[in-house]
Amino acid sequence: MDRKRSCTLCEGAVMLLLLGHMTTGLEVPLDPKVLEGLPQPPTITHQSPKDYIIDPRENIIIHCEAKGKPHPSFSWTRNGTHFDVEKDSKVIMKPNSGTLVIDISGEKAEAYEGVYQCIARNEHGSALSSNIVIRQSRSPLWSKEKNEPITVQRGMSLVLQCRPPAGLPPPIIFWMDNNFQRLPQNSRVSQALNGDLYFSNVLMEDNRSDYICYARFPHTQTIQQKQPITVNVLDIEAMNDTVLAAFLNGSDFWGDSPSGERAPTFMHPTGTHSTTMVLKGDTLELECIADGLPTPDISWTKVVGELPSGRFSFHNFQKTLKITEVTEEDGGDYRCLAKNRLGNNHHTITVAVRAAPFWISAPQNLILAPKETGMLTCRVGGNPTPKVTWSVNGIPIENSHKDPSRKIEDGVIILSDVQTGSSAVYQCNASNEYGYLLANAFVSVLAEPPRVLTPPNHVYSVITNRRALLDCASFGSPLPKITWFKDSQSILDGDSYIIHKNGTLEISVAQSLNSGKYTCMASNNLGNKENHVYLEVKEPTRILTQPGYNVVHRNSMAVFECKVKHDPTLFPSMIWLKDNGELPDDPRFELGPDSLTIRDVTEDDEGTYTCIRNTTLDHDSASATLRVVEKPDPPTDLELTDQRERSVRLTWTPGDENNSPINLFLIQYEDSLHEPGVWHNMTSVSGTSTTSQLDLSPYVYYSFRVLALNDVGPSEPSAPSRQYRTNPAQPDMNPSDVEVIGTSPDSMTITWRELTGLEANGPGLQYKVSWRMKDADRWTSLTLANVSQYMVTGTPTFELYEVTVQAVNDYGPGPRPEVVLGYSGEDLPTVAPENIKVSIQNGTVAEVRWEAVPLSTVQGRLKGYKVSYWKMRSLHKQDSEPEKPQVLIFSGNETEVRLPGLHPYSQYALNIRAFNGKGDGPTSSDRQFETPEGVPGPPTHLKVRNLNLDSLILEWAPPLEDNGHLTGYLLKYQSFNTTDELGPIKEVTLPANETSITLDNLKYSTRYKFYLNAMTVKGSGPAVTEEAVTIMDEALIRHPAVEAGKGSAPPSPPPTPPVTQSLQPPFHKAPPAGRMFGSVNSSVEEDHAVISWEYSWPDRNVYVEYVVDNSKEPWKTEFVNGTRTYQLRGLKPGMSYRVRVVAKDHSDATVHSTEELLITVPAMTNKQVDIATQGWFIGLMCAIALLILVLLIVCFIKRNKGGKYPVKEKEDAHQDPEIQPMKEDDGTFGEYSDTEDHKPLKGSRTPSNGTVKKDDSDDSLVDYGEGGDGQFNEDGSFIGQYSGKKEKDTAEGNESSEAPSPVNAMNSFV
Repeated sequence: MDRKRSCTLCEGAVMLLLLGHMTTGLEVPLDPKVLEGLPQPPTITHQSPKDYIIDPRENIIIHCEAKGKPHPSFSWTRNGTHFDVEKDSKVIMKPNSGTLVIDISGEKAEAYEGVYQCIARNEHGSALSSNIVIRQSRSPLWSKEKNEPITVQRGMSLVLQCRPPAGLPPPIIFWMDNNFQRLPQNSRVSQALNGDLYFSNVLMEDNRSDYICYARFPHTQTIQQKQPITVNVLDIEAMNDTVLAAFLNGSDFWGDSPSGERAPTFMHPTGTHSTTMVLKGDTLELECIADGLPTPDISWTKVVGELPSGRFSFHNFQKTLKITEVTEEDGGDYRCLAKNRLGNNHHTITVAVRAAPFWISAPQNLILAPKETGMLTCRVGGNPTPKVTWSVNGIPIENSHKDPSRKIEDGVIILSDVQTGSSAVYQCNASNEYGYLLANAFVSVLAEPPRVLTPPNHVYSVITNRRALLDCASFGSPLPKITWFKDSQSILDGDSYIIHKNGTLEISVAQSLNSGKYTCMASNNLGNKENHVYLEVKEPTRILTQPGYNVVHRNSMAVFECKVKHDPTLFPSMIWLKDNGELPDDPRFELGPDSLTIRDVTEDDEGTYTCIRNTTLDHDSASATLRVVEKPDPPTDLELTDQRERSVRLTWTPGDENNSPINLFLIQYEDSLHEPGVWHNMTSVSGTSTTSQLDLSPYVYYSFRVLALNDVGPSEPSAPSRQYRTNPAQPDMNPSDVEVIGTSPDSMTITWRELTGLEANGPGLQYKVSWRMKDADRWTSLTLANVSQYMVTGTPTFELYEVTVQAVNDYGPGPRPEVVLGYSGEDLPTVAPENIKVSIQNGTVAEVRWEAVPLSTVQGRLKGYKVSYWKMRSLHKQDSEPEKPQVLIFSGNETEVRLPGLHPYSQYALNIRAFNGKGDGPTSSDRQFETPEGVPGPPTHLKVRNLNLDSLILEWAPPLEDNGHLTGYLLKYQSFNTTDELGPIKEVTLPANETSITLDNLKYSTRYKFYLNAMTVKGSGPAVTEEAVTIMDEALIRHPAVEAGKGSAPPSPPPTPPVTQSLQPPFHKAPPAGRMFGSVNSSVEEDHAVISWEYSWPDRNVYVEYVVDNSKEPWKTEFVNGTRTYQLRGLKPGMSYRVRVVAKDHSDATVHSTEELLITVPAMTNKQVDIATQGWFIGLMCAIALLILVLLIVCFIKRNKGGKYPVKEKEDAHQDPEIQPMKEDDGTFGEYSDTEDHKPLKGSRTPSNGTVKKDDSDDSLVDYGEGGDGQFNEDGSFIGQYSGKKEKDTAEGNESSEAPSPVNAMNSFV
């Protein structure tokens, strides 16, 4: 089957995509390890540019590199004929290369100019390079010329021509002066694209003699200079004819154009229309330079359409329009407009776009299998349309040998039924008048079985939800077909999987289920080849805790957190950046596993910090900004201006705000005359102000300072301003807070607030105090100093006075003072209220009325009345003593009030007295009254007992507060269930003398609620409530017995539940009785018991209580947290305990309780254990055996030593310096030492003087008879010495009268 093949380049494995797919260039790389021996026609890999300008001072190097299998040979043509390299000794061709090196030393480079072409050949074809035109760069000298001075009238236009010599490549033009400084250019004076210098109008400042044009030839890096041009600018209006004639002698005069103001005309290009041509892809430059005075402004438009967005720009002061990467759409008319205030002018430039040949579809290399069909396409564009020709191995196709498998249709070469050995290189040449293109494309005919070039067992890793690409690069001819399998299941091209033409398997969104083993198989008619790869889908790396925006104070610490979640098989690294750069190399920056800490933060630490967590597959990043703030710096440069008698303007310079905007400035002052060293706040202004007009007081020595405040806090104060003193003046104000206080019945005190030193306005401050009775004619005055009050004596009681206090200093009095009214001192009222009447409203409220006391008897300001009342006795029963009086206070305008909170059916008394600011007046006589009956209080208690299947007994006690004569009781009751659904209410009326009732015909196992009210003639009082449950059937209430720690308690009669009353209206609820708890069970082990129960009431606080049976100890309580099972630990074996489960309300009162359960903890376990297998028994036996062994050793030592230790003789015999004897008169033994190694006893220390020092420890001191003192460490090692009792004689010190201590002997042995 015929099919089209192509080959595509690969960046990595050089031949991976060559062998089965299309390529778009000359590069056809080979992998020698994989494809060794495979033939390949030549391919040009590197060549010199088509237009090659050489430097005549250097050797000529013309590059030509190619590859192929076998490696190609090279030859050259020059100007269309064979160039015999070997015949020219100056030309060398590099080995294994077609690159030419031409030595031009001693030769002229012009001799080697021409058109060169390289041919690379091997047995499979020939490839051609492009035509390479070699030209020598040229930088000719400027022709000698004499430039006459140019004289021009001021205001005229002018052109200074450069006209440099033609060079290769063209030179770069610029204008300079004699000092090699570029001449300034602007919209009036500018350089055109051709290098000429244009003046739209000439000014007197253009007068100079060093206009010099320079031409720089870039290839040879040489600069040529034109002769300087002199320009003389004349102001003809200011010159007479004689001077003008002398000035013009011998110079060119530009005087044809007008010199005055004029509308624009075009200097270049001239006229109104011009044309230009540009090649597609090149840069278009259009230029308009205009004459005019004032200097015209230039603007550009396209006549049809808009200027190409993003590709146009203006240069040379808007005089040049530049369009890059020209396309056919850029052709058309462009209009430049020159405009000044006298008019405008325009010029139209028609742009024609032509195109050198360009590729639409270049021919591609083909690798075909025998009998296959291929096609070479060569499509080009250009304007005019290029001519396309084909060649085979460098020979025009019409001149090549005829090939029946090849035909040409519409410029396309079709190869049919190709055979082995028909490989060749085809050339496509496209040319027009603006250029040409040449492309090589080889056709290689191969027959190869499939090969998979992807490494076997390669492991691909990808992040979840990302694209996975599994390579299967293959080679074969015919082109292998690629098939993919996953876990032996075929993969079809679909939504989840995409199989690309190059064999790559794509998984668009990889998930964990896509992990596993994949197999790709390459197949053609010559065989199959498979390869296994593996895919691992990893969890993405995500930053969980991102660094947050940080605002910190200077010198504090900033912490950025960056905690990450990642795949456990990946190990992310952490990189911190500051402003996208590395962190400063500073020990203050501390990197933690998940954080960055910056200590002692400074302003330089501000910026954006980015945390990047990288793995080998992905990364995540997060950024945060650090802003360092601090209190602002203090203001500086305080200056006082606009100085006046009572004001001055203060100006300052703000300090650095330290990244926190200044909110306000606080201005403070110091009065060094009155309060030196004390600064007071004067005023504040906004943070944007730097000046303030300050109001001043007379007679003050001012110094000012300013503080800046931002969100962090206030700055340090600025340096004080210079001192500013104000002159003294009379006071501007009088003392404030003037008040008259009546202190006694015959005096009053006048008080005021003294003026401060700032308010005094001058020296000699005093206060003139004046007073008189209201509406009196004469004032009494007194002048005082340094006081704030004065007592006026001899005043009548409670009279109205007028008082003034005026400030006076040495410069005069203050303003006229305001008059203050006040009363002289009060005295006690003289009469009591009369005509007291009491009106009873009900049993708890009485209304009292009285006549107001005359104001003349009050002797002061009447503040009110005090009503005292108290209960004398109850009318129903005899009280022991009257209650303590209660006092109610009412205002002076009230004479009719209510007394609340009275007890019904009681006798009360009351009295009333008036009071003023001085105190209480006399008390009225007592007035008695009685309260009527009221409703009674609740019964004292309500109990339920003798619960049966269908009956129970209610018992109660009369209320504590009868509030009248009891007429009976009202009993109501109803049933309700666990969901609080209530049954119908039944009522029973009972006589007052009954305190119990038996209720029959009740339902068994039913919860009832009871309400009991006491009644008087006034009605029913508040109810007391109780709940109870009739008992269940006996089979339902039997409890299992408890014995020997197992089972349940024996059945017992239902106990009478405890009853608790609440006396809060309107209903007084006693806790319900009965079994809210269901069955209670227990399970007992050696040291604990498990209690379980059922509870049918809504959740409450449940506790387990227990106590030792027959003990008087209090019950122990343990809280149960919402379970129905609890384990009691710490119980003593062999003991019996009483246990119950109780529910309590929020006041810790018991509302429900189970029966007491008797449990017994067993005294010992009844399990039979094989003692011989117990670890403790084996350890005990080992210890006994070790003890017997120790005793045998001790006996052995005792028999050999007989209880005496001739240590002295042994020490004399050995003379070991390490073991010296004790002094004989010391009464102690020397240390015992083994005769072989002479080492001290284990665990002992021997001082250098031969004595054994007793250890300071007294924990293990043991005396063994007269044998001596011994000391032991806590581990039993010997640390003491053998010695006799100190009471013994010295002569007996070296012997022991008793056997040695077995412990000491054991330590000696060890």
